[in-house]
This record gives sequence, structure tokens and C-alpha cells, in this order.
Amino acid sequence: MSTFVAPEIAWGPMAPVLIVLLAAVVGVLVEAFVPDARRRLVQLALAALALGGALVAVAALWSDVAATGGTDVLGGSLVVDGPTLVLQATVALLALLSLLVVADRLVGDEDAFAPSAASVPGSDYEELARRRGLQQTEVYPLLLFATGGMMVFPATNDLLTLFVALEVLSLPLYLLSGMARRRRLLSQEASMKYFLLGAFTSAIMLFGIALLYGYAGSLAFSDIAAATATANGLEGLLVVGALMLLAGLLFKVGAVPFHQWTPDVYQGAPTPVTAFMAACTKVAAFGALLRVVYVMLPGMTWDLSVVLWTVAAVTMVVGTVAALVQTDVKRMLAYSSIAHAGFVLTGVVALVGSGVTAVLFYLLAYGAASVGAFGLVTLVRERGTDADDEPAVLGEATSLTQWAGLGRTHPLLAVTFTLFLLSFAGIPLTAGFTGKFAVFSAAVEGGAWPLAVVGVLASAAAAFFYVRVIVLMFFTDPETVPATDPETDTATDTATDTATDTATGPASVTTDGDAATTTTAPAGEAGVGTATVTAEPVVGTRPTTVVVGGEGLTAAAVGVCAVLTVLLGVAPSPVLDAIASVATFLP
Repeated sequence: MSTFVAPEIAWGPMAPVLIVLLAAVVGVLVEAFVPDARRRLVQLALAALALGGALVAVAALWSDVAATGGTDVLGGSLVVDGPTLVLQATVALLALLSLLVVADRLVGDEDAFAPSAASVPGSDYEELARRRGLQQTEVYPLLLFATGGMMVFPATNDLLTLFVALEVLSLPLYLLSGMARRRRLLSQEASMKYFLLGAFTSAIMLFGIALLYGYAGSLAFSDIAAATATANGLEGLLVVGALMLLAGLLFKVGAVPFHQWTPDVYQGAPTPVTAFMAACTKVAAFGALLRVVYVMLPGMTWDLSVVLWTVAAVTMVVGTVAALVQTDVKRMLAYSSIAHAGFVLTGVVALVGSGVTAVLFYLLAYGAASVGAFGLVTLVRERGTDADDEPAVLGEATSLTQWAGLGRTHPLLAVTFTLFLLSFAGIPLTAGFTGKFAVFSAAVEGGAWPLAVVGVLASAAAAFFYVRVIVLMFFTDPETVPATDPETDTATDTATDTATDTATGPASVTTDGDAATTTTAPAGEAGVGTATVTAEPVVGTRPTTVVVGGEGLTAAAVGVCAVLTVLLGVAPSPVLDAIASVATFLP
């Protein structure tokens, strides 16, 4: 009779992932047992401690991995090497910053999520949930589950674990995308599109995995790599299976032609979730793509280079051209992310050691700027009237025309947003410039100089729509910007507002045509003055755009992102050297 032998599992190298996933499970229990009044605080503290603990665990593993090169765990299903630690640290850091944006209450006592995400938009049940102040604190364990999947995704060393990690990171994102408090129909549409396209792509990827298993007789990356070195008459299965697998990975990074979901989902999802997806999903997906190309399919360099070269070039061009004509801030940043996916792919197709370092650095630089940029988008709001015709702060002001004049009214926000735009554009002394220089240099070193040329030209063209936003914020008078409806190209807004002066005294508002003039009484007449004026409908004007402060969590996250963007641009050498010292994949 055989005796069962318990497998030996090295728990230490798995600590970063285990901390996050166990915290996610505890978060589910918190939803069941912690009273409503304390649930949000407990969930936020738990998620923050888990992500911070993951960063500490990565730091504790760093020296050992740098010395030994890494180790296999779970029978070779996962590998903890240098690139794994860099990617896990990047995901944990960006997820922690995104968590602050997710948790912030910006308007009154409300966050960015619907009080009852499953209710029909506009129904009596939804209104009742809103009036009772219900909160969707389930977003915190969902975010942790997604983060755990993202930390496993680039560490996988066999195709079955790769697929499981993909689903673990994707399913929470499908739910989170449909939970926006405002623009409910648009949010649910985004969730449905993301789910359907993601499920379809997952099926293609699974079929590709089956073909690769049929070719190599194994799901392990090392076995497939060994099989590609010899001819066995089944090369057709290898090529088709590899292309299907790459289709799934390119979908997650938002590369052309698998990019169609990106602008709709980025626009419809709650903006904090958009920040999380834009930063962390790209890091995880590109990490997995690097391991597949460099570890599993190095014998297919000639076949894959043609595909990846084409995808990279088309992605840069399509993302840049489409972003030029966008009038919505979130859609513009979405197409910008598509273009950046093409830039990162130039480092992947370099197929040299410096390309791995360049890609890992670029992902950190782009992720920090993305979280910061979308965090600022959550702070810029419309000011109008609610359903009861009472003055209120409304949803996010995502139309580009609504950002006119922000450089005059809120210079700190405008300057910080400009910093992130300049980083996206690759202007020197920003992290984006260092990242682009690194990936283009790696491409030239690897013989892919035509891609580097396309990337430079695309970056120059992309600077136009970034500079357009900067000019709009600093050099455009907000009173003269027309408020045109993007669907009908007609102006339909009504000038209704409340003017409050807390320092100088009573305020009065007069309207004359398209312009509104506010005058205040001399200081000392009264401490607080409030005047409410309801004007007749005025064609060509927008509701007042205001910047909300909230609890300060978003501001803290944006501040950290700004510091990272500057430091990685001014002094990138320590980070580049640290990444380069461990940027070697374990076979």
C-alpha cells in the first residue's frame, strides 16, 4: 500500500501573493460580519495593510533572489525571479495608490460607486438605496482579488496557471467596471462589453493553450521551449496555438487590433477603477507577455517578430491618431494608453536583455502617471442643479471644454496634470522620457530600429493632443468656451448656479448674454454671503466647473505619483540599476 507524501511548498517566496489573496478572503468575511457603520474603515485598513505588507515581503525577498536568481514554487507552476519581484512590487505600489483614489469620498459622504450596483438605473430601489446612504464596500475585496491575480499572472510558469491567474484578475474588473454612481447606463454598458469581449478572448486563449499542449505534450513553459527546438511535424499546432495565446495577452494590454474595449470601458467605468486598470492591468499583462516571449517561445523568434513588429507599429499609430480627435478626457487617455502599449511592445520585440529592463521601468513610469492623471480627473466636477433643482456638485467634468481656464482657477491641479501629460508625451526630465528612451534604445540594440523611428514620430504627433489640453487649461477663458453636445453638436445647458463667498461678504451675480459676472461687497460687511440666481436658458454656456477636495486621499495619491514622475525622470539611475541587476528570467 502506497503512503501519501505531502508536497513541500516554499511559502516564503509566495508571501507577497499570499498576503494579498488572504486579505481578500478576510475582506469577504468582513462584509458578512462587521457592522455597516465600521465596514468601510475596516475594509480600507485591511486592503492598505495587505498591499503594504506585499511591498515589505517583496523587499525581504529581493536580496536572496538577486543572489540566487530565483526559485520555482508549487512544483514549477510559479517562478519567483527578478522580473517577478519587480512586477509584483510595481503592481502592489500602484494598487495601493489606486486604493486611495477608490476610497476617497469627494462629494458629500459619497464615493464613486453606486449604492446598489445591481439595481436598475433610475429605479425607486436605487433612489431608496441612495437616500439611505448605502455603500458598496465589496469593492475592496474585489480590488484585492484582482491585485492578487495580477501578481500571479507574470509569475506563472505553465499555461494552466496562466489561464487561472487571468480569470482571477479579470472577473473582479468586470464587476467593478459596472458600479459607477453616476452615468449608470454607460457604466453597465462598459461592464457588459468588457465581459463579453474578455470572455471571447479567454476562449481563444484557452483554445491556443490546448493546441500548444497538443504540440508539446506539456503545459510547462520549459517543456514547450524545449519542444520548439526540435521539429516533430506539428509546427502548425505550434504557430496557431502561439498566435491564439498572444491574442489573449494582447487583449489585456490593449494592443491593436484587440483594443476596441479600451475607450468604452475606460470612459464608462468608475474613474478610480479606470486608474487601477490603466496602471496595474498593463503591468501584469506585459509581465506575462515578456515571460511567454522570452522563456516559452524563444525558438519562434523569427515567426513572432513579424507579428509583434506589425502589432507594435499599428498600435502606436492607431492610438495616436485616434487620440487626436477625442473631446472627452477619459477617452483621450484611453487612446493614449493604446499608443503607450505600442511603445512598450517595442521593448518587448527587441529580444535583448536591456529590453526587459526598459519594459519594467516603462511600466512603473507609465503606471504612476496614469494613476495620477485619472485621480485628478475624479476631482474636477460639474456644478449645477440636482433632481430637486437645488444647487449641487454633479459628476465628473470629462468634456475637454470644461477644463478650460483651470490653470487660472486651480493652478496647482492644472500644473500637476500638466506634469503627467508631459510624462505621457515623453518630455525630458519626466519619467516618461526616460522610459521611452530606454525602450527605443533597446529596440535599436535588438535591430528593431524601424520601430524606434515609428515610435519617435508617434510620440511627436501625440504631443499635439497633450499640449492642446495644456493650452486649454492655461490660455483659454472659461467664459468663452462653448458647451456643445458631442452627439448633436448643439448647446443645451442652463445657467443655474449658487455663488458663495466665505471671506468678503455678500455676492451678486448678473448675466448678460453668454457671460456671467460676479461682484462681491467690500470686506467686513458680512462674514458669509450667498446669492442664488436662476437665469433663463443661455445657449453656449457650461455649468461651472469646480474642483472638490474630498477627504484628501486622492490628493495624497496624486502627490506620490507626481513625486515618482519627477524622480524617475530626474534621477532614474538607481531604479534602472536595481531593475537591471535582477532582470533575468529563470528558465
